[in-house]
Amino acid sequence: MMSPRNFFITALLPLCLLFMSFYAKSTEFVVVVNKSNAINALSKREIIDIYMGRYLTFPDGETSKPLDLPAQSTLKNDFYLQLVNKNEQKINAYWARLLFSGRAKPPTPSTSVEDAINKIAASQFAIGYIPLSQVTDEVKVVYTFD
Repeated sequence: MMSPRNFFITALLPLCLLFMSFYAKSTEFVVVVNKSNAINALSKREIIDIYMGRYLTFPDGETSKPLDLPAQSTLKNDFYLQLVNKNEQKINAYWARLLFSGRAKPPTPSTSVEDAINKIAASQFAIGYIPLSQVTDEVKVVYTFD
């Protein structure tokens, strides 16, 4: 006969882990730009290049002005985990090194998702990430995370 401990390990633990992973899924993000921006789609690599300061322009050569969600927010942390598999603390350390070297400038912070949407709607060059559930008709989705 199987002991209660062995039953838990062989039968219930995998189910518990599956259940936890299903409900622990982070926010589903989309990357958005101004509706008048000529860009209709970006690859994950292009978004990484813009958000990590490697490129200051969109692929078509137009200036890009990336926006970040508020510091120390779950949304910002989840976005960078999905984008480059680094938490906000590691992203801050990355930007501290780049700022010290003078090579690049981090994305401009916004105070909320609504603030980010308003800034993107007001600037043809702005790019930002927002939860899929908060997309409005004032922005254009150019990337959806899988």
